[in-house]
Amino acid sequence: MTKSISADFTITDGGSVCLLTPTTSAARRWLDENIGEDAIYLGRGLAVERRFVDQIIEGIVADGFRVSTDAVALGIPLA
Repeated sequence: MTKSISADFTITDGGSVCLLTPTTSAARRWLDENIGEDAIYLGRGLAVERRFVDQIIEGIVADGFRVSTDAVALGIPLA
C-alpha cells in the first residue's frame, strides 16, 4: 500500500477563473507573502484568472510546494 502525498494547494477550475486554495498553514503564508493585497478571495481560496495561473503555479512549485494533481487536468505544468 502506498502512502498518498497531500497537496499544499488545490485548484478548482471555474472556467475563466480558477480557485487556488491553500491546504496547509505554510501554503497560506506563501499566498500572504507572494500575492498582492488587492487579490480576491472566495472563502479561503484565491480567485485567479486562468491566464495568470501558470505563473503562480510555477512560483509555488519553485518554492517546494505541492499542487493537487487536478492541475494536470487543467493543462498547468507542475515543473
